[in-house]
Amino acid sequence: MTRIDEAEEAMEMLDLSKAEEILNSLREEDPICIPVLNLLAHLHGRYLSDYQKAVGYYNQVLELEPENAWARDERRKFRRYSTY
Repeated sequence: MTRIDEAEEAMEMLDLSKAEEILNSLREEDPICIPVLNLLAHLHGRYLSDYQKAVGYYNQVLELEPENAWARDERRKFRRYSTY
């Protein structure tokens, strides 16, 4: 099992601090790893309700990969949520 898999599993088990710790560690090793940035955005948006932080991570993904439709759609959703 990779560390990304471990982070995803921790999120599924609602061990959010462990998931965030793993993802932040992976991000330190490779700050432009798109899967890690996507998972951090997902963690902050869906599980932690920190919509602005999620949007920030999705912005980073889109700077690296402008055609990433999933990140664009998720960013739009969390931007809307942050205005409620």
